[in-house]
Amino acid sequence: MTPTPSSPPRGRVAVLGGGPAGMAAALSAHQAGHEVVIFERYREARPAGNVLNLWPPPLKALKLIGVDTEDLGSPCLSEFRNNRGKVRARVKVDPEIEKIYGRGGGFVGLLRPELYERMLAALPSGMLRTDQNVDRIEQDDRAVTLHFADGSTFEADVLIGADGINSLVRTTLWGDTPIREHRLHAIAGFTFDVDFPVEAELSVIGHSRRVQGSYTPIRYKGRDGWQWWVLEAVDPQATPPPDLLAHARALAGEFISPLPELAATTTPDNVQRWVLRDRGYLKQWSKGRITLVGDAAHATSPYAAYGAGMAIEDGYFVGRALRGLDLTDQNAVEATLLTYEAPRRKHTTFQVRLAYMNGQMFHHTPRLLQPVRDFVFDHTPFLQKVVGDTSPAEINRQLSLIND
Repeated sequence: MTPTPSSPPRGRVAVLGGGPAGMAAALSAHQAGHEVVIFERYREARPAGNVLNLWPPPLKALKLIGVDTEDLGSPCLSEFRNNRGKVRARVKVDPEIEKIYGRGGGFVGLLRPELYERMLAALPSGMLRTDQNVDRIEQDDRAVTLHFADGSTFEADVLIGADGINSLVRTTLWGDTPIREHRLHAIAGFTFDVDFPVEAELSVIGHSRRVQGSYTPIRYKGRDGWQWWVLEAVDPQATPPPDLLAHARALAGEFISPLPELAATTTPDNVQRWVLRDRGYLKQWSKGRITLVGDAAHATSPYAAYGAGMAIEDGYFVGRALRGLDLTDQNAVEATLLTYEAPRRKHTTFQVRLAYMNGQMFHHTPRLLQPVRDFVFDHTPFLQKVVGDTSPAEINRQLSLIND
């Protein structure tokens, strides 16, 4: 009689960082049958921003790892326009995807706090440990050891670095890599106090000659509203505008309705600024028993509106890769982590490069060439091919890879 093969023992997985990437990786690795602990340096897992857009692939991944996605965000059609309202490109998504994810099948507008709340609610009790400061990481062929600032240690079979653009895990593996400044900043806000007509279920990414001015519907805890943002070239070392909202309203004034009105109905508490930057590209994410997810691997500009989405997808895929794996087997772990990262590196590098290229094209084109650029955008299918047709193809490709 042939003996029934036993299932591999439960492995120990440590995740450093409690953002969307870390929580997604933890939930997926937990579903894979392993013991998982998330170490978060702050006293609570908190959103590092206000507004957010997700595409269908991360929404599908969230649902599969056990996050409640019912009524999460407002689905919408996405268009690129000039500041006078002329449509330059439209994101055309497969009708079958639109049936599942709502009108447009593209952007889903929401606020970051609700995403965090829903992901936190999905975590098993005790998985998240806050106020945990790791200052050193070591690994050998047996385990990864985390050394904490209070002198304590923790051993794991696998470490997943989800600790953001200033990742200790990335630096441990590959040394320090310089931050690449995009020389851009964004000011974003949201409002529920809209008492004038706005095209429903439509996200508009607009551009004047020097400013991006955009808006998209949101849904937040059952309330319908709007998020908006303006983006311009800036010296990253310069002092921020003393009155963010007043500065944003002035930039929004370069655009037709409803962007000026959305900014006008926003309160100062609902406005945030951030400087755009990344760290370039890694040729490899994983080494030994350690790998990276999210901004630790591929920090990206919000010009692709895909940073949080790619982070969630990374977490989903790395957890799925660990299913059925004996995490005490060094060779198996190393090979599996390299297998996880290979397709992700190709996808995320493309998105990071596209986001950087778009930011430079829209905001750092020499002044004399700007009229030529805008003529091409307004009167040729160039932008449709670059962003309108490319995004749907990537959406379809990623959706096909995310499954149970």
